[in-house]
Amino acid sequence: MSLQKNGYLCQMGTALDSGIKGYNGYGIHLRDKYHGQRVFKVIVDGGFTCPNRDGSKGYGGCTYCNVDSFTPEPSRSTPNIKEQLRAGMERAKNGYRADKFIVYFQPNTNTYAPVHYLKMMYDEALSVNNEDVVGFAVGTRPDCIDAEKIALLESYADRYDVDLEMGMESIYDETLEKINRGCSHGEFIKAVELLKDSKLDLCVHTIFGFPWETREMMKGYIHEINRFTQIKFVKFHHLHIVEGSIMGAKYKKNPFKLFTLEEYTDLLCELIPLLRPDIVIQRLFGISDWELLIAPNWGLNKSAIQSYIDKEIERRGVVQGSAYNG
Repeated sequence: MSLQKNGYLCQMGTALDSGIKGYNGYGIHLRDKYHGQRVFKVIVDGGFTCPNRDGSKGYGGCTYCNVDSFTPEPSRSTPNIKEQLRAGMERAKNGYRADKFIVYFQPNTNTYAPVHYLKMMYDEALSVNNEDVVGFAVGTRPDCIDAEKIALLESYADRYDVDLEMGMESIYDETLEKINRGCSHGEFIKAVELLKDSKLDLCVHTIFGFPWETREMMKGYIHEINRFTQIKFVKFHHLHIVEGSIMGAKYKKNPFKLFTLEEYTDLLCELIPLLRPDIVIQRLFGISDWELLIAPNWGLNKSAIQSYIDKEIERRGVVQGSAYNG
């Protein structure tokens, strides 16, 4: 993505019009990796729970969390893994002309079980549509990863691109305690270090906008991510408040400051130049189902929010890694 190339394309229209962005976007990454094929993640709910909900670490979960807010309704209502995947792949083919798929265990903590049980679940999911599945993604917590589980996930890496998605959320233990996270940043670091020479692609998830954290504190997230070469992907979310969460109940009683779309975009325009240039950004923001969202309601759908952010990034000339000092 050279300046010369960008400059040429701008003569024909904006770089964004030509599919070129100021950051390493996941969609472009998938298109390039899979030679122009349309690759879609298909979410599967394996029926897992979380150590922060079942009493192992705590009860009630993280204060911002309602699992239903990021689980598609068809996955919630269909317990059978194979049926979830077949229906999800069919929707992606018919609605988005998908060619290939990534099987994505997303809701709850998808390594929170004995290894033999995990293998049974993973094998069942990956037996669906072998010819069109190219990737396997598993969402988890730092305190539910160990060498044996990493070895299991690596055993699939000769057939699939395997992404391990792990929630960092914040780098500050004070914040992690306030949100009832149930694990420390030190545990996150320990888990990342276990993956130092792994064949897995590590994706790290963060949340920006906890009201007690300053802008400078949020910039610290990026410097921490940059330290670990094993981090290949990131997902950035703004804090949003959803029904059914502890934070949602508190917000209704005493509302607190949350990002406007303009404020959040402004933050992203500061953070992206700091981010190591080789990291792929899978997501710039999070979004909940409308019926579960309490705040902030930006009054736009997902594609409109994405378009607004991308246009502002282009307007400001933001380039990922331009302020990175590695």
